[in-house]
Amino acid sequence: MHCRPPHLFLSKTLASLHMLLIALSFSLFACATNPDNEQPRPDHHKDGGFRNNYSFIDPSLLDFLEWRRQRLVHMDRSEPEDLPDPVTDPAVDYLASNHSEVSLTFIGHASVLLQMNGLNILADPVFSDRASPLGFAGPKRHQPPGLTTQQLPHIHAVVVSHSHYDHLDRPSIRQLCEQPGGPPVLMMPLKLDDWVRQAVPECDEARVEGLDWWQEALLGEVRFILTPVQHWSQRTPFDRNQTLWGGWALVSDDFRFWFSGDLGYSQDIPDIGERLGPFDLAAIAIGDYQPRWFMSPQHIDPHEAVITQQEIRADRAVGIHWGTFRLADEPLDQPPKDLAKAREKHGVPDHHFITMVFGETRRWDGSDLVPLSPSSDTEKSDPVTGIQPISGSVITVDD
Repeated sequence: MHCRPPHLFLSKTLASLHMLLIALSFSLFACATNPDNEQPRPDHHKDGGFRNNYSFIDPSLLDFLEWRRQRLVHMDRSEPEDLPDPVTDPAVDYLASNHSEVSLTFIGHASVLLQMNGLNILADPVFSDRASPLGFAGPKRHQPPGLTTQQLPHIHAVVVSHSHYDHLDRPSIRQLCEQPGGPPVLMMPLKLDDWVRQAVPECDEARVEGLDWWQEALLGEVRFILTPVQHWSQRTPFDRNQTLWGGWALVSDDFRFWFSGDLGYSQDIPDIGERLGPFDLAAIAIGDYQPRWFMSPQHIDPHEAVITQQEIRADRAVGIHWGTFRLADEPLDQPPKDLAKAREKHGVPDHHFITMVFGETRRWDGSDLVPLSPSSDTEKSDPVTGIQPISGSVITVDD
C-alpha cells in the first residue's frame, strides 16, 4: 500500500484549511456589506450620536466662558418694561370643546398648543419655574405659563424638539402622562424616546416613539414629520449630541403647520420648504440671539426668522422662544421689536408674522390666524385617539 509522506499530507491539509478560511472571510464580508441585510448609516448619524447636515461651528468651552465674562460686564439686568401681561381669562372652555377648528395658543417660551383635525397637540411643554435640572438654580421664568396643566384640554400628542431644559421638562412630561383619560402619545427625536422611558417612569404606559429626520407617523388625520434643523442636544456634561434634535411638520389634507424648536440658520430651512412646503402657519423662534458671534450657529434672530418663514413657504407665522427665560443678552422684550424691523426690511405685512400674548388663543379662519370672537361656536365631536401606520411610519399602535 502506498502511503503519503506526512509532510505532503500536512501541507495539503493546511492548504485546504487556508482556502476554507478565505472562503469564509469572503462570505462574512459579503454578508456585512450586503445592502439587503443592513441599511447604510445616514450621514447625520455618527458613533455615539448625531451631527448636523451642514457645516456647523460648534462654540467651544472657551467661547462659552468668554460670552459669560462679557455678559457679566455688559448685560442690562433691568426688568423689561414692555412685556405684555398674560391673558387673565384664557379660552379654557373653547379649548375643551373645540374639535373642529384649527387654533393656536401661545403658552410661553416655545410651548404652544395646536388644535387641528380634532387633535390637541402640545409642543415643547415647559411649565416649571426654572429651565434647569435644579429647582433652586438655573434660568428662572419671568412670565408664568399662559395656561396651567390643569387648564389644558385632554392632550392627544406631545412633540418635543430636543433635550435642552427649556424645551424638555421632566416634571411637565410627568404631569401630562398622569392626565385624566390616559397619557398622550409622546413623539420624540431619535434616542430621546429612550430617555423618556428611563427618566419618567410615570410614562411607562404612554406610547413613546422616536423618529429620525424625515420619518413620519400618523395620528388620526395628521402626519407628524420630524424635520432637520441646525442645533445640538445635551442634558448632562456627558451626553452631548447623543439624542437627535429637529423641528416638526404637522400636516393634514386641509392644514399644514411647522414648529421650529431651536435652530440656527442653515440649508435645512430651504430644504424643508422644498420638500414639505408650502405651510399655512409656522411657529418660529425669534429670541435668545445675542451676541451673534456666539449665538448665531444655534439660534436665529428675528431677521433670519423672517427669512425662515419665506424659505419654508409659510403664509403666516407666530414668533416663539422669547419673553420667558433669560438665556441670551438681549432684553426679554426686544425680540418683537426686532421682528417689527425685520418685517419692514423684508416688506412683510405686520399680520403675516405676529407675536401673541402669553395665554392667547387664536383660530385659523382659512387664510389667517385671527382672535377669538366673544362667542366662538365650535362643533362638538369625539376627539381622535387612534394611531395607524402609514408609508414610512415608525409607529404601529392599535387603539
